[in-house]
Amino acid sequence: MNKSHLALASLLLGSVLSALAQEPSPRPQSSESIGRMAELIYKKIVRLPNYGVFDQIRFGIHDYTVYLRGFASRPTLKDSAERLVKKLEGVDKVVNEIEVLPLSRHDDNIRLGVYRAIYGHSALQRYSSTRGRLFDSQVRRNSGITNDPPVGWHAIHIIVKNGHVTLEGVVDRPMDSSIAEIQALNVPGVFSVTNDLEVTSGYEKKAKEKQLS
Repeated sequence: MNKSHLALASLLLGSVLSALAQEPSPRPQSSESIGRMAELIYKKIVRLPNYGVFDQIRFGIHDYTVYLRGFASRPTLKDSAERLVKKLEGVDKVVNEIEVLPLSRHDDNIRLGVYRAIYGHSALQRYSSTRGRLFDSQVRRNSGITNDPPVGWHAIHIIVKNGHVTLEGVVDRPMDSSIAEIQALNVPGVFSVTNDLEVTSGYEKKAKEKQLS
């Protein structure tokens, strides 16, 4: 994969998995082909209706096989991501290793609390197309935020598993990364916070432009 496509997938999906198989292939895939496929997969995944701020999907490509990894807050996302990628031209096989996060009311409350803490902070509202606004709904009151997640673009993804929070995505400044971590740590019920946010200048503008292209 050339540098431009590697940067695209790394910044917008968290990271690109290294090729998992090293054996010689009877039909090796060129770096240009991998790059085109990576960009297409990214665009398709982020536009899935059930992919959102509480999910993070990574992928790798090796000889026309796509490896899916990451976390899904709802089981339907794992299945729909695999079905979508399988339909793409040039994909021979999909290895789906996406982890479905536990269905837990405690984790759901943490998702809500961390979302409000991060995107409600004045310095971080610009990392969401909703500017931190979280409108109430009957579904959210009855079954939790996982089943009615905030829509739109979010640069900071919030992964919650058994009370432990991982922040993934990209921000523009080191200070914003620190603020997000502190805000998450202060939410009641959170056991730990792993800050995997990348800091890349100009990411906010580039990401929004890419989603609209």
